Amino acid sequence: ESPRLQGCDSLTQIQCGQLQSRRAQIHQQIDKELQMRTGAENLYRATSNNRVRETVALELSYVNSNLQLLKEELEELSGGVDRGRHGSEAVTVPMIPLGLKETKELDWSTPLKELISVHFGEDGASYEAEIRELEALRQAMRTPSRNESGLELLTAYYNQLCFLDARFLTPARSLGLFFHWYDSLTGVPAQQRALAFEKGSVLFNIGALHTQIGARQDRSCAEGARRAMEAFQRAAGAFSLLRENFSHAPSPDMSAASLCALEQLMMAQAQECVFEGLSPPASMAPQDCLAQLCLAQEAAQVAAEYRLVHRTMAQPPVHDYVPVSWTALVHVKAEYFRSLAHYHVAMALCNGSPATEGELPTHEQVFLQPPTSSKPRGPVLPQELEERRQLGKAHLKRAILGQEEALRLHALCRVLREVDLLRAVISQTLQRSLAKYAELDREDDFCEAAEAPDIQPKTHQKPEARMPRLSQGKGPDIFHRLGPLSVFSAKNRWRLVGPVHLTRGEGGFGLTLRGDSPVLIAAVIPGSQAAAAGLKEGDYIVSVNGQPCRWWRHAEVVTELKAAGEAGASLQVVSLLPSSRLPSLGDRRPVLLGPRGLLRSQREHGCKTPASTGASPRPLLNWSRKAQQGKTGGCPQPCAPVKPAPPSSSKHPGWP
Repeated sequence: ESPRLQGCDSLTQIQCGQLQSRRAQIHQQIDKELQMRTGAENLYRATSNNRVRETVALELSYVNSNLQLLKEELEELSGGVDRGRHGSEAVTVPMIPLGLKETKELDWSTPLKELISVHFGEDGASYEAEIRELEALRQAMRTPSRNESGLELLTAYYNQLCFLDARFLTPARSLGLFFHWYDSLTGVPAQQRALAFEKGSVLFNIGALHTQIGARQDRSCAEGARRAMEAFQRAAGAFSLLRENFSHAPSPDMSAASLCALEQLMMAQAQECVFEGLSPPASMAPQDCLAQLCLAQEAAQVAAEYRLVHRTMAQPPVHDYVPVSWTALVHVKAEYFRSLAHYHVAMALCNGSPATEGELPTHEQVFLQPPTSSKPRGPVLPQELEERRQLGKAHLKRAILGQEEALRLHALCRVLREVDLLRAVISQTLQRSLAKYAELDREDDFCEAAEAPDIQPKTHQKPEARMPRLSQGKGPDIFHRLGPLSVFSAKNRWRLVGPVHLTRGEGGFGLTLRGDSPVLIAAVIPGSQAAAAGLKEGDYIVSVNGQPCRWWRHAEVVTELKAAGEAGASLQVVSLLPSSRLPSLGDRRPVLLGPRGLLRSQREHGCKTPASTGASPRPLLNWSRKAQQGKTGGCPQPCAPVKPAPPSSSKHPGWP
């Protein structure tokens, strides 16, 4: 029998049936949660009672959490991923991924067709294919896969939004569409007319998807830890970019305070990946004194990062938005990594081979000096074995107390995710600490143990926020047929001339051409054939002999004109008009693009947030670097600087 015709065995059939059954159950649960969210959203919009709105907002937050968990489980079932295992026996501390913002369907057809017909003077119906492509891209980016392909999909749509912004919008003109998005942290809906809200929400999802990719890596190996660290760095860069360029966000997850907290969280998780990349396997006997001291300071650095995140999350307004389980997990990690720092110092004291003074760092380089101490100390490790044993016991004692505190904090929180995984990691470390303490303890040891000093945080690699690769999904402008953005956009006004018939005289056509895409009439000789036809200096040629040439190069237009012969050529040109005033929303005169500026002020944009969305009465979402200068933005601590992306061959569309 041919192998191609053989069916799968019964065990495989049973497993496939179970997976399909679970997928069907998840889809049913998702449909149920969506129905509940629709009802709660309608009540949230309809009521003006603050108490009812708070209750409904809490219900929306609960539904949002359930939806995120169900969709993540569905993605893992579809991808065949075993949660928490990654094909490795090692157990790693769980990370915190962000859920994606969700949005409703959007009809681009009516406003775009009207704008193309009214402003660009073309048949809007002839751009049906382009509009369908844009709508299909938006529909696909609503449910991206949790991998690089999903990132490319989101960035492709983001780049198309930049093209749309540059081509169709002016400070006084909007598309007349409402963009609906749900808050990632609370599930509360928000809507705005500003395209900047759509762009900001997609950029947030790019950062959120990076967090999910980072959390799914197998960090038990060095390469997995490196990939996870890069993903968290990219996420921090996306949130930093969003915080610096957008202001007055209508949803809590995109507020300056929340974005700053998310930046700090991502950088702390990236720092944890640095530590995991250095950690030796548990089976390896730790004999290297310097290596153990290095691990101790790296763990202290991770603990310091998580303490900073915990302080930020514990303060309003972030405290009101961030899930309680996140705050608890960050607190647990801060205690756990501080205890790990003391554990590794104890291993350096008790297991490390004695070294000469020249090989060891000084006391001040490893430990924090107590406030009462003013004189410098000697080498970090005592040379006498008994002194090493006593100091090692003191550090182990602090490690055990810290690990027990981490377990206590863990037990107090009803974490929604893989809480058993974190408990297993802390319990394993606690058992190792207790075993080592019992090994060092003696019945005749009546000496009071010295107080173990705190460990100085230090790292060999400080992660920096990195810009997301917004150019990786960059493709051609979907509305490429309308012409180059330098001329054919809603920020410019022009007059269409022709077609005019141009014949060759004794001196040629009597005009000079310059530039590419579109070709410009640089000069017209007075009294020539071109002057008689009404052509003027500064006109752009858009058609030659009935062929659209907006994207033609200079040589192509010249070749076509030379081939015209005695019969002459038919030209159609556009003449740019002075931009004395920008058209209002109801103005139907042709207009187009000048500088590639982004939304500078929502007051200029002429839009208001509907009162039913519950959004802040402040101006709408801004996209502006200048708006953020000199503002603290509610960020408790300076966030990590964004590492610039490598230079690209082409500038990102719509970027200042």
